[in-house]
Amino acid sequence: MTLDSGVSSPTTGGTWRDTTAPASARVADLMTRMTLREKVAQMYGAWLDVDDTAGEVAPHQHDQAPDPIDWTALIPHGLGQVTRAYGTTPIAPADGARRVARLQREIIAAGRFGLPAIVHEECLTGLAAWQATIYPAPLSWGASFDPDLVERMGAQIGRTMRRLGIQQGLAPVLDVVRDLRWGRVEETIGEDPHLVGTIGAAYVRGLESAGVIATLKHFAGYSASRAGRNLAPVSIGPRELADVLLPPFEMALRAGAGSVMNSYTDLDGVPVAADPALLTDLLRDRLRFDGTVVSDYFSVAFLQTLHGVAGTRADAAALALRAGIDVELPGANCYGAPLLDAVEAGDVDEALIDRAVTRILLQKCALGLLDEDWQPSPPALSDATVDIDPPEARDLARQLAERSIVLLRNESALPLRPGARLAVVGPGAAESGAMLGCYSFPRHVLVHHPDVPAGVAVPSVLDALKAGHDVTYALGCPVLGGDDEQIAAAVEAAAGADVCVAVLGDLSGLFGRGTSGEGCDAVDLRLPGRQEELLEALLATGTPVVLVLLVGRPYELSRQVDRLAAVLCGFFPGEEGATAIEGVLSGRIDPSGRLPVSFPGAGGSQPSTYLAAPLAGRSGVSNVDPTPLFAFGHGLSYTGTAWGEVTLSPAGGWATDGIVEVAVPVRNDGDRATSTVVQVYLHDPVAEVARPERQLIAAARVDLAPGQDRTVVFGLHADLLSYSGRDGRRLVEPGEVELRVARSSVDVHAAVRVPVAGPRRVVGHDRQLHPVISLH
Repeated sequence: MTLDSGVSSPTTGGTWRDTTAPASARVADLMTRMTLREKVAQMYGAWLDVDDTAGEVAPHQHDQAPDPIDWTALIPHGLGQVTRAYGTTPIAPADGARRVARLQREIIAAGRFGLPAIVHEECLTGLAAWQATIYPAPLSWGASFDPDLVERMGAQIGRTMRRLGIQQGLAPVLDVVRDLRWGRVEETIGEDPHLVGTIGAAYVRGLESAGVIATLKHFAGYSASRAGRNLAPVSIGPRELADVLLPPFEMALRAGAGSVMNSYTDLDGVPVAADPALLTDLLRDRLRFDGTVVSDYFSVAFLQTLHGVAGTRADAAALALRAGIDVELPGANCYGAPLLDAVEAGDVDEALIDRAVTRILLQKCALGLLDEDWQPSPPALSDATVDIDPPEARDLARQLAERSIVLLRNESALPLRPGARLAVVGPGAAESGAMLGCYSFPRHVLVHHPDVPAGVAVPSVLDALKAGHDVTYALGCPVLGGDDEQIAAAVEAAAGADVCVAVLGDLSGLFGRGTSGEGCDAVDLRLPGRQEELLEALLATGTPVVLVLLVGRPYELSRQVDRLAAVLCGFFPGEEGATAIEGVLSGRIDPSGRLPVSFPGAGGSQPSTYLAAPLAGRSGVSNVDPTPLFAFGHGLSYTGTAWGEVTLSPAGGWATDGIVEVAVPVRNDGDRATSTVVQVYLHDPVAEVARPERQLIAAARVDLAPGQDRTVVFGLHADLLSYSGRDGRRLVEPGEVELRVARSSVDVHAAVRVPVAGPRRVVGHDRQLHPVISLH
């Protein structure tokens, strides 16, 4: 077939413009009218900044596509996507909306069919755009244990994106934490697949409810890299992949995610971008995904330049297309001319082009982009003002921040006594950037534009504490570096105070520009720079020290923890994070966050997760003790809750295809409102393969007014017992299991032995993934 064959087909009228026809019929009709070149043009994006050349955001950005984009030459055959119209350089929302409208009008006018592009943007901590609301980082979502609130946040982010003409969001990250040294821990939701899947699915429901395509990242295995290094090889077994890393993707696909992004890594030597077993056999055939697979940025070109499995860009395009990648992002490095040449040479079957383009056009059809009355002007252009950090969004950011702050330790030091003299010290105390994750606009883009203001109000902890407390401030040391005089000044301030609030932790960034974030991996889990030295000096003053951690990963505190008056943790809690922290410190807010990741114990040089078999625990045959300092699910409150007797229904046992209900009464014995998180863990004492000692299968946040009683009921299907057996098939088997109703993975309120009776069952990907939870 020649590049322009089919050019005589009429471009107007016909089934493809008929909004009453089925989408499949519309797309099939359009496909018959398109030339090969027009089809391929739907398979890539273009990355432009306000000057119509891509700004500098990431390594390899210009290495992989060294030639500047000739926009007028690019668009006559159409365009699949516009890459990061808002998230590359600071552009005012109204100006951005006008620019998007201009680009879409040019694309529509240039092509025979007038097909608009899909505009995509990052949205991991809110829309990555100047002046947009900055929400807590995903690790805070996990700490909230509140999927309903996360869903509301996702919907608010989606509405903002749609107002600005953005149709696709590159979030959520569903990688399960396997090594705390990995820089992208802050982007994840936690170390447990049930928590990651539950919270991630909630975000997907919210974003998709606003008409924005959610893109699941990074399918699959990315977080299990050797030594926690970014974009490093992964060598794991199929069972770890199936039972730990894949379930969150299954849950989020069930929630309606329309797109999936591949992982950069190679999995046992096979780059995911070139692996049809993952991207087609598993994702399409077994998980029944029918949306689009988009490449992580440059990952198609990386098949040649980093992985060495392709000799040319055409080879890389062929490998990725056969594997199942439909859209190359961010630009046309391999899916442009190299792919066309490969098809012309007979090296790529055109049927693979048709497969990908059909998926792309079906998505565009669902978005209304095939309709004649689709308007290229985003709704924001009709607004008198374009406020993308409105009060309702800030309120959601505040609620999520408040729900996510974790009180790890409290030796009666908190809440702070009214009138107490505070020494507020540390690199995070006066730094508003300490609240923000690496994909927030200020930490992601504005580091390249130091003269541009943040665009949103982000108070620091010092700002928040000054409003109601007698405060003396000293830096102590920056996150990295510093000198003895700075530490001495902090010691002097602490010595003269009633309480020292030490705000330590990370500064997020990208590719070595921070201590946490993409490409900011750690060699160990000691606090960065001289912060541990500063903390020791503060403790030596004898003044009670309240440690506030603003971090993207847990750090090792075993040498100091017994001497600390209190420890509070916020995982980059966003623009309202300081307000939430002050609220917890002062007692205005009862802390209710729970750890989505374990804090390492002594040494911290061999990080592990709570999700481990007995052989991975403390034993007499190794001198290394992996017991965490603070366990997964841990978190304290100021107000006590009483938990009553746990009951099961039916009381006699659990059928291998049945449901058991676990009822847990809880009561607020305090004189103020509180919130507790009831967690249910599975312990399977005898199984076909080594199983985790404990694994979360259900959790519910319960809000309680003073003196209030409530009962939470978990409806647990036997499918939640399933695991990958020796032959790789997922099974539910009879026997006896233990359900542990707990305040954390190690703080067990009640352990109930439950006989499981019935035939051994093999279950598929249509199994029950979620408990049914009700409150009475």
